[in-house]
Amino acid sequence: MLPRIHLATAQIPGGETLELVSHGRDFIVMLGRNELMGTRMQFSEEQLAQLTLDRVAAPQPRILIGGYGLGFTLRAALSRLGPKAQVVVAELVPEIIEWARGPMAELTGDCLDDPRLKLEMGDVAALIDDAADGTIDKFDAILLDVDNGPDAIVRSENTRLYSFPGLRAAKAALNPGGVFAVWSAATDERFTHRLRKAGFEVEVRSERARPNNKGPRHTIWFATVG
Repeated sequence: MLPRIHLATAQIPGGETLELVSHGRDFIVMLGRNELMGTRMQFSEEQLAQLTLDRVAAPQPRILIGGYGLGFTLRAALSRLGPKAQVVVAELVPEIIEWARGPMAELTGDCLDDPRLKLEMGDVAALIDDAADGTIDKFDAILLDVDNGPDAIVRSENTRLYSFPGLRAAKAALNPGGVFAVWSAATDERFTHRLRKAGFEVEVRSERARPNNKGPRHTIWFATVG
């Protein structure tokens, strides 16, 4: 049995410690004893981008992804977008990007150097608020994968993202027809209700973690501005 090898640690601002480990050819980011993300189960994170873009009408959309993670959502988005599209990625933990350029450079490829990418080191909530109040341009899609779902287990400050005021801010940050998509390890009927109460048209999808229709089922909410 292959051992897990510790590679690095990082502190989440206002949260716990992340640990990057390797397991054979795979990489895993641990939050305490829990696997927060890993390279063995990326399909639902890719589907977060693919299925969102299926629902976006803008031909060259401006999208916001929070956060980078292992880059699966970003790379899937870039593979679909045209040359004049823009992807803004908000990543709170600098070491995540250092790991992407360091031990996981082969996985990362050239996505972090793509001219369509604007990397913002900071809280995705701040960018949503800036777009909502007109400080920056609005988005055609906002994709969130900063927690394991609306429970905000990674960082308590993320609770606002899934609260009613946070959802209203997300709606205000989107252009007409824009899509607010949220990845989760599990379903949450209360969150579905909260999205609808905030004025979104809501679709809930269940996607496998692996492309061979195996692994756990994850939930993705697609909330559209009417």
